[in-house]
Amino acid sequence: MKIDLTDTTASKINKALVEGRRAIGTPAVGMVLTMIIVTDEENAYDSIKAAEDASREHPSRTLVVIKRHVRTLRDRTHSRLDAEIRVGSEAGTGETVVLRTYGDVSDHADSVVLPLLLPDAPVVVWWPVEAPENLAEDPLGALAQRRITDLYAFDRPLEVLEQRARHYAPGDTDLAWTRLTLWRSMLAAALDQARVKVTSAAVEAEADNPSAELLARWLEARLGVRVDRVGSAGPFVTAVRLGTADGEIVVDRPAGPLATLTLPGQPSRTLALKVRPTSELIAEELRRLDADEMYAIALRGDGIKETV
Repeated sequence: MKIDLTDTTASKINKALVEGRRAIGTPAVGMVLTMIIVTDEENAYDSIKAAEDASREHPSRTLVVIKRHVRTLRDRTHSRLDAEIRVGSEAGTGETVVLRTYGDVSDHADSVVLPLLLPDAPVVVWWPVEAPENLAEDPLGALAQRRITDLYAFDRPLEVLEQRARHYAPGDTDLAWTRLTLWRSMLAAALDQARVKVTSAAVEAEADNPSAELLARWLEARLGVRVDRVGSAGPFVTAVRLGTADGEIVVDRPAGPLATLTLPGQPSRTLALKVRPTSELIAEELRRLDADEMYAIALRGDGIKETV
C-alpha cells in the first residue's frame, strides 16, 4: 500500500502510517529499529531496495531523506516536505517513508525525522553516496547508534578514508570494511590451522581500493608486520599472501565467487568467497549496533600487535 502526501508535516505522516497499518490489517508495530537513509534521487531506488531486503532479517522503519535541489529563488525560500509512505508488501517486512525536502527544510532534516523515530528503538543512519565529513556531529548522525558509509561511492576513496580516521567516533562503520568479513574469517581460520609466525604479508587489489587498504592496515596492526600493497587487475581484493618460515599462506580469488586457499605442506582447497550484495552487507551491520573496535583499529592502523 502506498500513500502520497504533498506539502505535509511529520504529524500527518505519523497519522497516515497508523491508518495505513490499519487498512492492511496489521495495526501492531513489530519493528526493531529505525533506519535513516540519506541519499539522492539517482541512488534512492537501489538504496531502498537494499534496505527493504535487509528488513526481512531486521524489521525496521526506513526513513529515506532526499534533499531536492531547487532552481529558482522562490523555491529556495519556500520550504516544503513531500512524503511517500509504503506499508505492507510494498515495504518488505517493515515500513518505508520517502521524505523529499525543499528549501530551508533541507537544512533541518533532523527536525522532520525526529518525530518519526520508533520509540525506544535503536537508530541507524546510512549514507549510500555522499556523507558529511564528521558523521557523529552531523544532525542526523547524532541521532544514531550506528552510522554507515561506503568508501566505494567516492572518486578518491583513500583520501576520504583518512578523513574518516581523523573524525572516527564509536558507532561509525563503512561497507568497505563489511565487505572484508569473509576475507578476515578465512585468514583467521588459515592461521589457526598453520600455527606459524607471519614474517611478511601482501594484499593484492585494484588501485585505490579502500577495502584492500583497510585489510592491509588490519593485518599490520594484528600481525605486527609490514603489509605490501600490490596492484592487480581486480575486481576488488584478489589475493592475500602471508609469508612464514614454512612457506606462504595464500588466499587467491582472481575472479568469480570461489577462492583458493594454500597452506604450507597441504594441498590447495577451494572455498566460497563471493562478492556480497549491498542488502547482505547492511543486514550484517544491523546484527550488532555497538562500536566496531576492529574497524577503528583498521581505520587508524593501530592496536595491539598480536596474532589474528
